Amino acid sequence: MPGHKGVGRLGIEQLDITEIKGADYLYDASGIIGQSEAQMTQLYSTAKTCFSAEGSSQCIKTMLGIIRLSTDKPTPTVLAPRNVHKAFIDACILLGFEIVWLYPDTPSPSICCCDITPEQIRTALENDNEIDCCYVTSPDYIGNIADIKTISEICSQAGVPLLVDNAHGAYLKFLDEDAHPITLGADMCCDSAHKTLPCVTGGALLHISKKAPEGFVEKAKTVMSMFGSTSPSYLILQSLDLCGDMISSGEFGKLLSQTVSRLDGCKQRLTSLGWKLCGSEKLKLSVRAADCGYDGNQLADILRSSGIEPEYSDSGYTVLMAGVGNTPQDFERLVGAFEKIPVRPPLERELLPLCKAGRAVSVRQAAFGRYKTVSVDSALGKVCALTVTACQPSVPVAVSGEVISEQIIKILKRYSIFEINVLY
Repeated sequence: MPGHKGVGRLGIEQLDITEIKGADYLYDASGIIGQSEAQMTQLYSTAKTCFSAEGSSQCIKTMLGIIRLSTDKPTPTVLAPRNVHKAFIDACILLGFEIVWLYPDTPSPSICCCDITPEQIRTALENDNEIDCCYVTSPDYIGNIADIKTISEICSQAGVPLLVDNAHGAYLKFLDEDAHPITLGADMCCDSAHKTLPCVTGGALLHISKKAPEGFVEKAKTVMSMFGSTSPSYLILQSLDLCGDMISSGEFGKLLSQTVSRLDGCKQRLTSLGWKLCGSEKLKLSVRAADCGYDGNQLADILRSSGIEPEYSDSGYTVLMAGVGNTPQDFERLVGAFEKIPVRPPLERELLPLCKAGRAVSVRQAAFGRYKTVSVDSALGKVCALTVTACQPSVPVAVSGEVISEQIIKILKRYSIFEINVLY
């Protein structure tokens, strides 16, 4: 294996190997993979950084799996804002977690956002001593960044580990001012290396902090192997290895600084043209399209006609992501495309925030229960079976076990989801 024997139409087959002698084994890395992970561990100043060839989804499941193995409770509990990725829900289903949801005090303009304050987390932890860990998504898909430093201090005071879905923020460590969740006090976090580092799709990192509870490092590889293929892609692992070399040489940091500066310049020029932007993330350009007179999907299509592919769009937003692979000409072309699009009066649109939904059964009971598929129009009052997400951003609109409300139905339709699985 592999059956292509190093020859094929992609041209990369000669690099695509499997666990042959000398290639090491990801889940018991003591050779070249272990050396590469050790380099990344040093670069991120962690107790342990593990490679994933199956994205942050595997890392998210691993983080919760480590918590599961670290408690004697038959049903552990996780505290989380509602804008989680589907992988989090899947992990809770498989591992039997109960979820305590947090919702913002003021309605969020998008299902991607969940503006939870540190004080909300403090209050939740003070009011519920059964919570085993806190889980936060930061940055979110729109580019908002949570106050991880304060949240981590609150969690530490409560004796509760903080887990961060930092899928969009692998680069935060290498900004002029280090803003990575591990640096700011998180116990564990996942980074999708392929999103913001020079790495091929599927490459991700699981970080365990030096302050994390005893046993987390030792459990990491065992748990990762439960959620990963026994044949991880060595192309992805090689990409992570070369990425580490690029960071270690200082080349990545230099290119990152230039990219951030160029995107900042773009943001200033777009703002001067009247475009409304949001989010504080350094590598995202998030346009409040509806406030500029466009459905976000419509604006995305207009940009595509100029050869610009957005990362994400919905009815309210168009989001673009920059990376160190972008050239100065790319940024000029981006501004040139926006200069041709007139800013118009804001669209009238109904705000559809994710509101607290009633829970009928646990996520695990619902996900493995008997279900049928119905139209969303006939789903009111029924119980969601399999979690429903819009892809992207894979943020759940209806979570397994929740009672489907009128608000959920409206959101499903906004994301062109017209059928849903419900329990019998």
